[in-house]
Amino acid sequence: MDIQQAGAAEGVRKVALMIQGIRVAMLTTTAPDGTLHSRPMATQEAEFDGVLWFFTRTGSGMVDEIRHDSEVNVSYASPEDHRYLSLSGRASLVRDRDRIEELWSPAYRAWFPRGLENPDLALLRVDVRTAAYWDMLAGGMVTMPAEPPADR
Repeated sequence: MDIQQAGAAEGVRKVALMIQGIRVAMLTTTAPDGTLHSRPMATQEAEFDGVLWFFTRTGSGMVDEIRHDSEVNVSYASPEDHRYLSLSGRASLVRDRDRIEELWSPAYRAWFPRGLENPDLALLRVDVRTAAYWDMLAGGMVTMPAEPPADR
């Protein structure tokens, strides 16, 4: 289901529970030549509501790739408790100072030594549209439908 549409609250809750506590996600973008690039990104402590947030630099190669093709994949894994999740959506760069301050943590100084004073500091917003997750009981990946049910 498009997990941001009305009536998709159960899908959002399931994704929120599955990614809770996983500190690092792998974000995959597509380069102009069609190659895929993945890199680890620190998961924000914001409550998942259909949107994922990550800190980035405005001048990074990743941001250039997103300007070219905003479709991204974000994957999460927690092997200890068998949680594996793949989220697809559209990414955009956000320079909202209030939101940056709200999500900032001193721990991010490891990647952004100048902290909030870094003029290149921005957020990457990923509006999640589809999700697939490993279900041990089903013995495979379960994909949430791409469209809401026809009866809605």
